[in-house]
This record gives sequence, C-alpha cells and structure tokens, in this order.
Amino acid sequence: MKILKKTNIIISLLILILCVIIACGFGSVKIDFIDSCKILISRIPFLKELVTLEGIKDSHIKIISNLRLPRILIALCTGGGLAVVGCAFQGVFKNPMADPFVLGISSGAALGATIGLVFNFNFFVFSFTGVSIFAFIGAILTVLIVMRISVIGKKLPTTTLLLAGISINYLFASLMSLMMLLNRDKLEKVYLWTLGSFSTSTWDEVYFIAPVVIISSIILMVYSKELNIMLLGDETAGSLGINVNKTKKIILGISSLMVAVVVSASGIIGFVGLIIPHMVRLINGPDHKRLIPLSMLVGAIFMIFCDTIARTIISPAELSVGVITSIFGVPFFLFLLYQNKKQLV
Repeated sequence: MKILKKTNIIISLLILILCVIIACGFGSVKIDFIDSCKILISRIPFLKELVTLEGIKDSHIKIISNLRLPRILIALCTGGGLAVVGCAFQGVFKNPMADPFVLGISSGAALGATIGLVFNFNFFVFSFTGVSIFAFIGAILTVLIVMRISVIGKKLPTTTLLLAGISINYLFASLMSLMMLLNRDKLEKVYLWTLGSFSTSTWDEVYFIAPVVIISSIILMVYSKELNIMLLGDETAGSLGINVNKTKKIILGISSLMVAVVVSASGIIGFVGLIIPHMVRLINGPDHKRLIPLSMLVGAIFMIFCDTIARTIISPAELSVGVITSIFGVPFFLFLLYQNKKQLV
C-alpha cells in the first residue's frame, strides 16, 4: 500500500510535466509537441545546451516563452497552492466543508479589487497592477481582522474562527455589492475579476508567486504530523504534546498568506481548494504526509487543464477559468463521492 501511494505521487508528477508541455502547444496558434519540448528545455538552466531551436519559428518561441509558459506556471502555482491550503484548513477545522476562503479571504480580496477597479488604480509595482495589490491588501487585512476577533486569551477556537470568517465574508460581500451598484460602469470588470483569470500573467508574477507557494507548502508539509494528530481533537492533540493554538496560528497564517498571494494575481477561483483534497483523500487516504504533496500536484494538473480549456474553447476569446473549474470539478467530485460513499459512513 505504501509503495502504491508513493507511486501515485510519481505518476502525478509525470502527468503534471506532460500537462505543461501539452498546454504550451495549445492556443490560437498550434505548436508541435516536439517543438514545445525543445523550447521548454531551452528555458531550463544546465539543460538548454542539450537542444537546438533551429527550424523553430521565432514567433513560436516568443509565444511559449513570453505568453503561455508564465500563464501555465501561474495556473500551476494557483491550483497547487489552493489545494494545499484546502488540505490544511480541512485538517485544522476538522470540517470537510472548509476551503481556502472560509476565513473570508475571497470577499476581502474581492472588496480590495473592487476598490482598485472603481477608483482606476492603474499603477504597476513589479508588473502587479494596482487592482492586484489592493486585492492582496484586502485579503491580508481580512485574515488579521478575523483572527483578532476570534482569539480568546491565548486560544484560537475553530468555531469562533469559522463564525467570524463567515460574518466578515457576508459584510465585505455586501460592501462590494454596494460599490458595484453605485458604479454600474465597472460592474462587468468586477464580476469578471471575481471569476478568475490568468490572462495577464507575467514572469515577474511567477518569480514572486512561485517561491511563496513552494516555501509555504513545504512549511505546511512539515506540520503534516500535527495535522494528523489534530484530527483526533484539540484536547487529544494537546495531551500528545502538540501546542494546538501555536500550531493553528502558524498553519492559518502561512495558508492565508499563500491564498492572498495567488488570489491577488488570479482572482477568486472556487471549488479547487474544496474538492481536490477530498478527491485525493478518497483515493489516497487521510495521511497529510502524502495528502498535501499529492493534492498540490493534482490541484496543479486540474488548474492547468481548466485554464487550457478556458483559453482555447472559444479562441481567440476566452472564458473565465473559475467557470471551467466548477463545470468540470463539481460533477466529477460528486461522482467520486457517490462511488465511495460507503467509506465515509
């Protein structure tokens, strides 16, 4: 069984690499699979000497290197990051309905983005738009407010966190709706932002987001043992030597930072952080030591697949990726849930 579970991670990693290569070839301009491989290898240090780009059109090289690859990598980081946070939150809250936005991060980011769009904050900071920066600020402030409201002495009760997160979520969603009603000319832009998109992804965003997602995911993997024990209950975890409140704060803080970063660049993409951990848990078991890395890989694969569909199905126009994640993800999850419902009783 252990060998099988390790094999799942290896297979998922290989599928992810294959998805990246295939996605680079899809678009309004079709690029040969072999040419895509060569262009991608040429972007990897120490390996670029192994291939030659002779015979490949300069336009194809620029399309993959400057447009498709950064977009695919941002999609990879977003899908993987949201899935990892979904795992962590479901473990901390011991609630299968917990997702990366349970603390109101989505509404905080959406409110920040709405402010940026309504007041036309068109400035750039390291390729991040004013809208993205305000979305990040809104997400971080939301988490700080929720945690400040929820803390009781040195304790951080999960029930209070959930209630505070839901309350703030409704409040900020209402404020966003009010701003949209008062600024109807911005209504479409705000609505499209909330559905999520990777159309404006740049290499500067990759260089910023990728390290945050990788480092944060590694930290959460380090706490996989604590997450496993916390599933037994806070009192049991405390009796087994786990500093429950400190662990909660670290996991929630790291997770919230990761979500704030990916949301600021991509908008709000729902269901990924909710359904991917469940799918992986049903197939691979509840052990966070393998659940977190496998969820990261499956989340990345799923997001690349959905984004490729979103940008090609009505090419040269494109759909919002959040629509595609819901259309494909939810029915498959319900099917998987139906197939495995006896295991959940």
